[in-house]
Amino acid sequence: MCDSCGCSQPENSVTITRPGQAMSGQGSAGHHHLHQSHRAQGRVVEVQEAVLGKNDGIAAHNRKFFKERRIVALNLVSSPGSGKTTILERTIRELREEIPITVIEGDQQTMLDAERIDATGVPVVQVNTGAGCHLDADMVHQALHQMEPAENSLLFIENVGNLVCPAMFDLGEAAKVVIISVTEGEDKPLKYPAMFDAASLCLINKTDLLPHVDFDVARCREYALRVNHHLEFFEISAKTGEGMPAWLDWLRSQI
Repeated sequence: MCDSCGCSQPENSVTITRPGQAMSGQGSAGHHHLHQSHRAQGRVVEVQEAVLGKNDGIAAHNRKFFKERRIVALNLVSSPGSGKTTILERTIRELREEIPITVIEGDQQTMLDAERIDATGVPVVQVNTGAGCHLDADMVHQALHQMEPAENSLLFIENVGNLVCPAMFDLGEAAKVVIISVTEGEDKPLKYPAMFDAASLCLINKTDLLPHVDFDVARCREYALRVNHHLEFFEISAKTGEGMPAWLDWLRSQI
């Protein structure tokens, strides 16, 4: 599966913590990637199918939980540094008086992003994956036990910065939102097609930097549509607010 990403971390390396809590081991979050290159290819495929099958079962449980409570869960995915947390901060400031919002933050280490979200005043739980390169459905399930998302609300799941592995793992979300910044290069959809194929929406962030970088927005959209012709786009700057109203209106329409 993730042959070089480090997913085969010990089970007790995942921690799930709310801001203000001591960061201690919370036990297994169901991440069992048996990366053993000496096994036959058929056995590797078998293990992959077992891992994804278990994950999909828990994701279905999460999805049922969200549906019963009319919670719109969105899985934010991107490479590191695309601006996911900054987008979340601005989105929360704009919508928190209208819509109840909760956040699950995913990173390999630190509480830094959870602390930033905590400062906005909405409930947040940090999931640290250790060497793991993505969140899985069981991590989300465990995080939900530490928060109480309101009915008719938004739940943002900020995944670990990675455009590869998160594409394979269903968390029970309503949609994956892939974020690309103009500092990354417009060829990302062609280099990481699985992620753009799995997403329903693409945010092109940091448009305020377009005069200073060599990034062709039209070409990026064209490449992404080659991979997924159903993909919707919003061009935004989380720093200046440019394009944010359309993104906010889309979120309102989901509730």
